[in-house]
Amino acid sequence: MSTEIPGRDGDGYLLSMDDWTPEIGKAMAEADGVELTDAKWDQILKAREYYDDQAVVPPIRKFSKFINMDQKELFAQWKTGPMKPITKYGGLPKPTGCV
Repeated sequence: MSTEIPGRDGDGYLLSMDDWTPEIGKAMAEADGVELTDAKWDQILKAREYYDDQAVVPPIRKFSKFINMDQKELFAQWKTGPMKPITKYGGLPKPTGCV
């Protein structure tokens, strides 16, 4: 049984943050062909925690400090700018600035 994915914009972000659930986040990644390891999922939940506290998507430098992880490791895990998939599958707004 597949999870129904709510409306997404041209970049694959949810049109409404309120639509996000963990199941939807995982279904979005699956639809995009992205494997979410436990480590990646943990980062997504941490980004949501940060957003709940600060009401802003953290820049990569702040986020890597927040989760106590080297930026290079984050890039290696995601094979791309990590904040984009982290925020996308976390149902958060698009990061601004350099991602």
